[in-house]
Amino acid sequence: MKSMCNVTTNQESICGMKKSDFLTPNLAAQRYASLSRRQFLRGLGACLALPAFESLRPLSVRGQDLKAAAHLGASKSGAPVRMAFVYFPNGAIPDAWWPTGEGKEFELNKTMQPLANVKDRLQVISGLDCKGATPGPDGAGDHARASGSFLTGVRVKKTAGSDINANISIDQVAANQVGHLTRFPSLELSCDYVRKSGNCDSGYSCAYQYNLAWRSATQPLAPEPNPRLLFERLFGAGSHGERGESLKRRQQQQRSILDFVLDDARALQNQLAARDKQKLDDYLTSVREIEQRIQKSERFGAVPDPVADTPTGIPGSFEDYIQIMYEMMILAFQTDSTRIATFLLAYEGSNRTFKDELGFAEGHHYLTHHQRRQEMIDKVKEIDLWYVKQFARFLEKMDQTKDLDGNSLLHNSMIVYGSGNADGNRHTHVNLPIVLAGGGGGTITPGRFTKMGGVPITNLYLSMIDRMGVQGVEKHGDSTGRVEGI
Repeated sequence: MKSMCNVTTNQESICGMKKSDFLTPNLAAQRYASLSRRQFLRGLGACLALPAFESLRPLSVRGQDLKAAAHLGASKSGAPVRMAFVYFPNGAIPDAWWPTGEGKEFELNKTMQPLANVKDRLQVISGLDCKGATPGPDGAGDHARASGSFLTGVRVKKTAGSDINANISIDQVAANQVGHLTRFPSLELSCDYVRKSGNCDSGYSCAYQYNLAWRSATQPLAPEPNPRLLFERLFGAGSHGERGESLKRRQQQQRSILDFVLDDARALQNQLAARDKQKLDDYLTSVREIEQRIQKSERFGAVPDPVADTPTGIPGSFEDYIQIMYEMMILAFQTDSTRIATFLLAYEGSNRTFKDELGFAEGHHYLTHHQRRQEMIDKVKEIDLWYVKQFARFLEKMDQTKDLDGNSLLHNSMIVYGSGNADGNRHTHVNLPIVLAGGGGGTITPGRFTKMGGVPITNLYLSMIDRMGVQGVEKHGDSTGRVEGI
């Protein structure tokens, strides 16, 4: 078994990836050099990227790297700045969403009560619009336009054919400049099945509703909906086929992926101070707990989806499903495997039922068209609240996870939680329900209710990528400038 080390550029590969695996010679050299300074636990078919340890004084915060960090993808402390977009479908009931008060003197409304423990770590922002989703000459299709426009900032082309057209999404704008610093330029996640073609909303292609990230106007980036495949991507070694063979061997031998890196882990323990030893133990425990939860899902099977085939390994509990994906996103950020992520909780227009979670069988989309019937409104409020509870657990864990500079992972992140629909009953796309969590590495002032007064949400995105060190982007989609005062 290979020993734990800082991988060097003299080695033939890093976690099974060679320079030739990257997109262009220049990008390959940059990304390979960046990865060469990272620490991994490696074994047969396993490659676990490690969080930074104070005992080892990671190279990523020394010398020239610290100077580079000042403007490219990192805070002044040298810790990476992460950015994620978490999308929930069908908007929210406005009178239960918006806080009372303003600025730092605000009180969370009913839907956001689960965020009370991290209230001082987030901003609720009103007055952000997604006008590319509004109705026009092309007729119905608000759900497709809502998600298709959310990160692209444009009105997507109405077509159910292969001639889809949107825009590069803001996450990929950032990934094009900072993605070479990490093992994965970005991660795209979903807790829904993926549809790449067909007519899903009044003549709009399914591509608009089932993808948040777009590499270009005509290339959506399909999210990964399968926890097992995401786990193997993050912690397995080699190509996709090689990772599959390694998984089969582990399953046949009934062994954990951690069994294959134990020698490296023990060697590393001897180099660490007491606090870092605990950090390593907590990290490995988190990896193992996620692996066990995935194994349980595979063993007991998933609840079949009546519309599409449900892949093996999808948890039967929607709550477990979301939390596993959230936790893997945390590990990806903690280990600097990526700094950019999108997470589609459910496709826009989702009619998922919440019988097991909330005790009623009506579909989410159906309920949002409540026509002011109080019983239906109350049920939508419960769904809105349930989604926020899952997000709150994610933020609390982000806040409890220490980064390499001693601050929390949440302090060094920017997490947008929102929807491209505002009021699902009327299909409005102005004054979107948006939360911006995290401190952006100290460049954002959370703990406030901020009112923007009606500007494109893309203005917020431009201000966010500025904090990632992205340069030369003056406009994105329908943006009219940057937002001030975040």
